[in-house]
This record gives sequence, C-alpha cells and structure tokens, in this order.
Amino acid sequence: MKTFPQSFLWGGAIAANQVEGAFQQHGKGLSTSDMLPNGILSPHQTRQDRTPGIKDLAIDFYNRYPQDIALFKEMGFTCLRLSIAWTRIFPNGDELEPNEEGLAYYDKIFDELAKHQITPFVTLSHYEMPYALTENYGGWASRKTIGFFERYARVVLERYKDKVKLWLTFNEINMSTHAPFTGVGLPEEASEQDIYQAIHHQLLASAQAVNLVHSIIPDAKVGNMLLGALVYPFTCSPDDVIAAMHKNNQWLFFGDVQTRGRYPGYVLRYFRENGIEVAMEPGDIEQLASASVDFISFSYYASGCASADPKATEVGNIIDSVPNPYLEKSQWGWLIDPKGLRVLLNFLWDRYQKPLFIVENGLGARDELDGDGEIQDDYRIAYLNDHLVQAREAILDGVELMGFTSWGPIDLVANSTAEMSKRYGYIYVDRHDDGTGTLERKRKKSFYWYQEVIRTHGASLSE
Repeated sequence: MKTFPQSFLWGGAIAANQVEGAFQQHGKGLSTSDMLPNGILSPHQTRQDRTPGIKDLAIDFYNRYPQDIALFKEMGFTCLRLSIAWTRIFPNGDELEPNEEGLAYYDKIFDELAKHQITPFVTLSHYEMPYALTENYGGWASRKTIGFFERYARVVLERYKDKVKLWLTFNEINMSTHAPFTGVGLPEEASEQDIYQAIHHQLLASAQAVNLVHSIIPDAKVGNMLLGALVYPFTCSPDDVIAAMHKNNQWLFFGDVQTRGRYPGYVLRYFRENGIEVAMEPGDIEQLASASVDFISFSYYASGCASADPKATEVGNIIDSVPNPYLEKSQWGWLIDPKGLRVLLNFLWDRYQKPLFIVENGLGARDELDGDGEIQDDYRIAYLNDHLVQAREAILDGVELMGFTSWGPIDLVANSTAEMSKRYGYIYVDRHDDGTGTLERKRKKSFYWYQEVIRTHGASLSE
C-alpha cells in the first residue's frame, strides 16, 4: 500500500495566539499568552509592566484569513486545525454573557473554510486562558475556573454546532508539568502540589467538555491532545528501562485519565511518595469516568532518552532528556526521529485502541531566500516526507490513523521563544524577529511538495 486511506484528513495546524494578532481588537481580553511577549521560556510580566511583543500582531491572520485559507485550499487541505481564543469570547473569563464580536469572527472563519470544503478541527484552549482568571482566581488552581471554562465551552459548542464536528479540549495538556503558567495559569515556581491540583481541575473541565460535545453535537467527535514525548531507555540496563518507563508515564498519565477515566496506580504511587494530596470533591471520580474521548490526538517533533544516571541528562527546550547518539538534531536542538513516530503510533494504538490523529509535526528552521527570491526548503521536505512514510508504515501495522495536520503550515510566531525566525510553514511570511516586514505571503518549495502529497494520497512520498 503506497497511499493513505481515502478518508484520511490532510492539512495543517495553527493556534490563535500565534497567528491572529489583533490582541485587543473587538473586545478581546488579555490572555496568559499575551503576557509572554518573549515566549514561554521567559518569565511572565504583570499587567502593569507588560511591554509590546511580536505576538500582538503575529502574522495578522485575524485580518488576512481569507487569503491564507485560499492558500491552504490551493495546497489541497481537507482539514485545518485551529483554536478559538477564549479571551475573544469571554475577555476576562468570568463574564455572564459572551462577546458577540468574538463569536461573529469565528463564524466568518468557519464559513470561509466551508466555502473551500476544508473541515474545521477546533481546539478549545491552546496554550492560553484569560489572564484575569489568573489574577482574580489563581488560574486553574481554583475550582471556579472549571465553571468558567464550562460556560465558555457550552457557548461555542452551541454557536458552532452546525459548523464544527471535530473538537479537542486542551492542547498538549501534559505540558502543564513543564510550563505551568502556559498550561494552568500558575507561576513557573509553583509547587508540584499546586500544579497537580490545578491539573485535576483541568482534567475535570476536559471531561465536562467531552460530555458537552456528546450532548450538544451528537454527530461530532471530541479528542484529547498530548505532547507525544516518546522516551527510549538510553541503554538496555534494566535501570534505564525503568527510568524511561517513569518518564513516559509522566505524560501518559493524562491520556490514561482522559481515555480510561481514572487515575492510574503509578500516578497514585508518585503522589504518595512525594507528599502530593490532590483534593477531590464528591462526584469527581464519576465525572472523569463518564467522559472517555473519542480519539487520541498528539504532537510529535522528537524523541528522547532516559537514564538512571542523573548526570547524563541535558537541559533541552522545555523538556530535558538524554541525547541520542544515533540521531541528528534540528537547528533548535530537537532530535530528528521519523521512526519514533511509527513506534509512538503503535504504542498509543496498543495502549488505548482508539483512533489516533497526528495534529502537530514539522520542522522549525531558519529559511533563507535565494538569489531568485525563492525558498528551497528541501530540509523541511525531507523531514516531513520521512515522518509521513513512517505514519504510513504504522497504518500497515494496523494502526487506525484519522489524519495529519502538520504544525505551522504558514510561518507563525514560535510559542516557546516568540521568534519568527523559527519557521515551520509551507508559506513564508515576511516578518522578522524585530517586528519588521511586509507580512507578504510566499509559497516555499515545500508548498508544492505537500500539494502533490495530498493530491496523490501519499503515493508521491519518497522511500
């Protein structure tokens, strides 16, 4: 089999806070992402001393979406994963009534996608929440935030129930243990006790959202979204195998709860041994058990290794791991491991027996215009080609794979570093780290490569 299934969804993935800009237009409130003008690797600021950042305009998708969606259609997209900015709907998070201008904006987006026969695939919360909820309630540390999120989810599900049939709850929900301000609105120095309490509230909110989707839009499907942080043992030493097991369990915990509806024993042991006591109220366990997701979605950029020797670990981009001597690194130090995607797909399929969806995968690189003003991004083509070949191998292995939405089909602002120079797109955007540029869009070589991959359902991929 050289082709992907006819029902396979092809496209790309973007996030509101990395593409839209217009960060205070039409009633939008400040989000936690707006408070990170230099990326999640920098300390956040207070509202009073916030300085302008590149995300404030991003790539101006807010105003240029018809042009960008037309380019996606030209590539052949059948699916676009995007997020709704919670702060466009409820600027401070705790209002009783939504902001109509925000709701109307996404109506226009979904109508534009429908015009081009592109399926919208919507994330309810993608690395942002109303900053006012962190100021006034402590973010997800407060159970009240569950109710605020439920109100937001109910409003958008009711509003778009005839336009959106694929939903995700929280983007890379397991990242909260590594970047708590981004994930759950807590200070970066927050204790594990506080982080896991906030995570419990977010898992309850995710379960509520799953049940809301099933009740409001019976013909829709809703999934979770994990950062697929696959970790290998550094050696065949049993101690390294156990170290890898522990590292993988740190992120699989989230998939286990959202799929199986209960806290797994290995996490309860970790809580006991580290003095973590997650406060639960009557009905919490039943709430989690009632809301198994319909499918598992995940991002995959790199694999890592784990060792029982703490001296072997290197500080990485957000997540630390042991370098793998068998793999090359990207310009940002991420290990390039296409075969790891096949391993991960088989691993998740065996564990959950639910359909899978690759909702992020791509190569961040510094693209340079050649003498003719073109971008010959063969490195990106090679990366994506090799990963898609392994995804196809996983399908042959028996994995049920719904689709592939590569990260950043158009250049956007990097979430971790707030750079434009870390480019992922098939479409170049003339904007630079210092904020200069015309915002002009330009097709890269990879644009035409991906266009052919989609047209041939993968038959054009190189082995």
